[in-house]
Amino acid sequence: MIKIQIFRQSEGYVTGFEVKGHSNTADYGQDIVCAAVSALAQTALLGLGQYLHRDMDYRVKSGDLYTVLKDAPDDLTDAILETMILGLKEIENINPKSIHILEHRR
Repeated sequence: MIKIQIFRQSEGYVTGFEVKGHSNTADYGQDIVCAAVSALAQTALLGLGQYLHRDMDYRVKSGDLYTVLKDAPDDLTDAILETMILGLKEIENINPKSIHILEHRR
């Protein structure tokens, strides 16, 4: 199962996320659930870093992607991260046994 943690400030802005695990819905390299989750998470990371030029702590390994903003979140970072979350929640709705999303307020 893919476990996703979303980190939010008490004001509601998303400050980061962690994606861990594999969905195991197909063989390695053919798992469209893993591919979709990975594409959404990595695209959000790229958008924050390369488009918005935000400073982050991050880690990218097989089955493990983590990122937390070092800068204060704002409407632009939130647009990227909330869009990622919309996509992840849609995948969770379609494949509830393969992905679980948990949100934390800090």
